Amino acid sequence: MNLAGFITHSKSLLKLTYPILIAQLIQNLMGFVDIVMAGRVSATDLAAVAVANSIWLPMILTISGLIMALAAIVSQLAGANKYSEIVEQTYQTAWIALVLGVALIGLYYLLVPILAPMVTLEGNLEELFFNYLGFIVWGAPGYCLYLVLRNYSEGLSYTKPTMIISVIGLLVNIPANYIFIYGKFGMPAYGGAGCGLATALVYWSMFISMLIYCFYSQVLKKANLFSAFYWPVAKEIKAIFSLGTPIALSLLFEVSLFAIVAIILVPFGAQVIASHQVALNFTSLVFMVPLSIAMATTIKVGFAIGNNNLKQARDYTRYSIILGLLLACLTAFITVVFREQIAGIYSTELPVIELAASLMLLAAVYQFSDTIQVVSAGALRGYKDTKSILYITFVSYWLVGLTVGLILGITDWIVPSMGAYGFWIGFIVGLTTAAVLLAWRLSVIQKRLQQSISLPNEVNSVN
Repeated sequence: MNLAGFITHSKSLLKLTYPILIAQLIQNLMGFVDIVMAGRVSATDLAAVAVANSIWLPMILTISGLIMALAAIVSQLAGANKYSEIVEQTYQTAWIALVLGVALIGLYYLLVPILAPMVTLEGNLEELFFNYLGFIVWGAPGYCLYLVLRNYSEGLSYTKPTMIISVIGLLVNIPANYIFIYGKFGMPAYGGAGCGLATALVYWSMFISMLIYCFYSQVLKKANLFSAFYWPVAKEIKAIFSLGTPIALSLLFEVSLFAIVAIILVPFGAQVIASHQVALNFTSLVFMVPLSIAMATTIKVGFAIGNNNLKQARDYTRYSIILGLLLACLTAFITVVFREQIAGIYSTELPVIELAASLMLLAAVYQFSDTIQVVSAGALRGYKDTKSILYITFVSYWLVGLTVGLILGITDWIVPSMGAYGFWIGFIVGLTTAAVLLAWRLSVIQKRLQQSISLPNEVNSVN
């Protein structure tokens, strides 16, 4: 490895990465604030927020994955100095985002009359559940449009707005929760459902703030969104869907895998489920580090490909994986050494702490393969090779990881039933499979591009 090259590329990557990382952590903090403030009302209000989010988050994350395609599109066009096309592609993505955001509102009002008689939740949990979703869906168009502007800005290698707007979102979230959960300043006290209303306000405030930022930013003037207006173009929208849908579905596969495991563990008792959730919540926070590196890698690789600089794209891919693994050594060390103290933050029950701490040992192992797979996927997005991510993540997570987890967790076929341990070993196997296959796919794409270097038109259509 070229040490000087690694240091140079790492500095450039970290410059893009740290604002994204801070933004991701702030978004997690907003979720934490919702849980704490709703929990101060009652356990029922806390449960309503948790159950409603289990429905809401997979939907909004799927749309987020679709819109993430814009960052790869913009970075490649920026590398090729095609700034007018960046504006057009951003508008086309905005039309998609607007339609999907409004569709979520329509979906809620269409399905609630059908599902309400079928849902049986104790006490006023059912009312809080539906009220929360009824509030938050009105923020969907704002959040989807914010994601468009975020990916537009990040695709132009300008990630600081993401961090700044996230801070604004947090500053809106806390007082809005206070007002609508507890009924302050003459507002009704909606309890846990008030978190949904507060979050909807956060979504719109983030979109409006980002829109103002884009209007006044001198850095973004080279691809000025306000210089032209574009109506929807079916051909362009179809191309964006083709690139973004695999990203969206791969995100859904990952989120739903962890959700389904929590459901399967229900018969093992509340303490096992609690331990699983504690370990999962902490490792989700740690995952923000390689995920942020992956998002920065998408931008760097995409720009290099757009500039027809295949060597630079390979260098950024290689060095970003190395950087991620070095940081994984640090996070794994912290996880192993402080696992009991970390578990103690979440729970005061000794059995929960002990089991969660044991699961964190397994989590420390898969942080390395998790880093390789997520950064490799980020690089592949930069190459606009997203269908392979979909196929590989489906096979790795659902066919390999879940199968191993089921065999080890609830059967005696190989060893006596291991419960939660078996599923976490399944996570390790699944993530390792994804890491190997995604890294292999990267090498295939890079070799294919190298062979077609004399045919520049092929660079923009690798799949």
